[in-house]
Amino acid sequence: MTTYWAEHAILPDGPADSVRLEEQDGRWAAISAGVPAAEARRLPGVVLPGFANCHSHAFHRALRGRTHHHDQHGGSFWTWRTAMYRVAGRLDPDSYLALARATYAEMALSGITAVGEFHYLHHGPDGTPYDDPNAMAAALRQAAADAGVRLTLLDTCYLSGGLNADGHQPVDAVQRRFSDGDADRWAGRVADLTEDDNTRIGAAIHSVRAVPADQFGIVDAAAGPGPLHVHLSEQPAENEASQGHYRRTPTQLLADAGILSPRTSAVHATHLTGADIRALGASRSIACICPTTERDLADGIGPTRGLADAGTSLSLGTDQHAMIDFFEELRGLELDERLQTGRRGNFTPTELLDAGTAHASIGWSDAGQLAVGMRADLVAVDDTSPRTAGCDPEQLLFAAGGTDVHTVINSGSVIVEDHRHRLGDIGRLLTAAIEPIWRKP
Repeated sequence: MTTYWAEHAILPDGPADSVRLEEQDGRWAAISAGVPAAEARRLPGVVLPGFANCHSHAFHRALRGRTHHHDQHGGSFWTWRTAMYRVAGRLDPDSYLALARATYAEMALSGITAVGEFHYLHHGPDGTPYDDPNAMAAALRQAAADAGVRLTLLDTCYLSGGLNADGHQPVDAVQRRFSDGDADRWAGRVADLTEDDNTRIGAAIHSVRAVPADQFGIVDAAAGPGPLHVHLSEQPAENEASQGHYRRTPTQLLADAGILSPRTSAVHATHLTGADIRALGASRSIACICPTTERDLADGIGPTRGLADAGTSLSLGTDQHAMIDFFEELRGLELDERLQTGRRGNFTPTELLDAGTAHASIGWSDAGQLAVGMRADLVAVDDTSPRTAGCDPEQLLFAAGGTDVHTVINSGSVIVEDHRHRLGDIGRLLTAAIEPIWRKP
């Protein structure tokens, strides 16, 4: 048993002082407030539950700081996607392992203890499966284990290259490595994936653009009781294509197919109608919001308060990793809503923390709270830095940054201590992983 003591901690019933936390076999065995620090390992600052990053594309980390060129056409999600495809075509299991390991370690430095990886980089660059058809997934599993974060592998069905009024289009040369040809072959490959104490298996419909509606049910069935994710209405063009071919919004299309449920996470959910909001709420689906990505790609600001009021739970993700600072995602939920509404206080600090620790979105129902019986995850945040000095502990989320994370513990194991990850210099690891990708012809 290991015993910790924190001057401040955010417990399920709110902020508490002088908190003693006892960990045994990777779980919280006892938690008490108002007790002295004797014979316990002292944690600095304010202690929070571990964060759940519910939407990640690890390979997108190689794009940071390389997609902001401006030309006569301006920039959009679609011009950014061209650069993304360029990176996607250059990775193999070894280079993907190096990139994902460093990316997941960067997440840990920000307080993330579990990540949902929306995984569609499946095969070789020409679409030929590797000898192990799940070699790229194996690289992600190893990367997460090395970095000390739990992984939910959301193996993603990706079958078509786009959608217009005439229907679904064939995959192009780059997209071939994303596709298994049809949903049955995709499901057969996914059936070989297994879970362990650090890995959960879920599934994803890439989008209504990339998966025909008559294939939704196969993906849903393959997910079983696990989480099911889908990119939803990230761009107006997606809505227009869906209306043009199916005469329904993407949300209506999913609802009609019986896809929406409490285990379904709609990623982005930016451009929604009132009926869409009601359908997501009535089904108790989850909306995974990615504020820094939605800003970076000029996607827009989604109706987050409206979704929450309708009954939809919220989770958060760093998506394409324009930055990995989970405090920025947490407060982005509130600050972007302020820009949209002209009002402050749309979400309480408790609601923001709930969204940032929404492990249920990625299948870890036994994590996300500093509570007895839950996994022994925590994030200790320095409250004496130039950013955080003088903050009310409950409102620390509005001031702290990833650099203020002092200690991170995942299932009882210390993965970050004194602001340093157990793998060492993560900037060096990222540089070593990313630069060769861009040097390739």
